Amino acid sequence: MTLLNPRVIAGSRETAEEYESCPGRLGPGTPTSRPNEITVRTTTLTGHPLTTTYTQPLARLVHHEIDHLKGLLHPPHLPVRTTRSGV
Repeated sequence: MTLLNPRVIAGSRETAEEYESCPGRLGPGTPTSRPNEITVRTTTLTGHPLTTTYTQPLARLVHHEIDHLKGLLHPPHLPVRTTRSGV
């Protein structure tokens, strides 16, 4: 799957909290809440806009990777009740 200039433009009100992790981050996964469905606007290889709606589990994966492109890791998504030392 190739997503050029992806932007999440909508997300469902219904969310699910699941543990997420990433090879670039040491330690166990963290509980992360994400929409059950997201709509993403991208650009095709020919330069045309494309809008696609993803549902779980692909919605979680796509949202996770788009967060990385924006420079975000898990801490911004951690529930308030979760704390980690050294962060």
